[in-house]
Amino acid sequence: MTMRTACVTAVLLLASCGGGTINYDYSNEPDPRNNEFVIGEADRLHVTVWKNPDLSGDHTVRPDGTITLPLIGDLKAAKQTPTALRAEITKKLSQFIRDEAAVVTVEVTEVNSYRFSVSGEVTSRGVFTSKHYVTVVEAISLAGGFTRFAKKNEISISRCCDASGNRRRIPIDYDAITGGQSEMNIVLVAGDEVHVP
Repeated sequence: MTMRTACVTAVLLLASCGGGTINYDYSNEPDPRNNEFVIGEADRLHVTVWKNPDLSGDHTVRPDGTITLPLIGDLKAAKQTPTALRAEITKKLSQFIRDEAAVVTVEVTEVNSYRFSVSGEVTSRGVFTSKHYVTVVEAISLAGGFTRFAKKNEISISRCCDASGNRRRIPIDYDAITGGQSEMNIVLVAGDEVHVP
């Protein structure tokens, strides 16, 4: 056996012993940190229309996903990025304001829509919110860690939604993550449900 063959064999044996028996491509999962924030229910926004203080102000996205703006009225804000919402506000205001200097900005001042749940064999089950994005390991830590009955290598994330509108399951092996398989420690997106059997 050559040295190269021995090295390759050793690497394969180590990989098979690390508990990483899950066959799943985690690189296909979206990382919300790489994209513009998507506005959700209960988020706080500050809309500024330059030179028009009467049209500027703070708004909370209601449970139906809308905000109400002067002149425009109700406007869908949820599931839009600040950039897309700004463009829509600018377009609608152009019917009332002809001043091209009336520049619109949309700022997310408070994030309240980033919610996920952790259930099963954890100390504190429930729905959690965070002001920043959270990984699987951080979510379990927020839930107080595992109970002594937890099956750490059988964790799953239920995530919305596939092309048919169904939730899909993402398998997670906690021991594999702590053993160095960091690709499994994915960042949760709003609405994820982490279950520890």
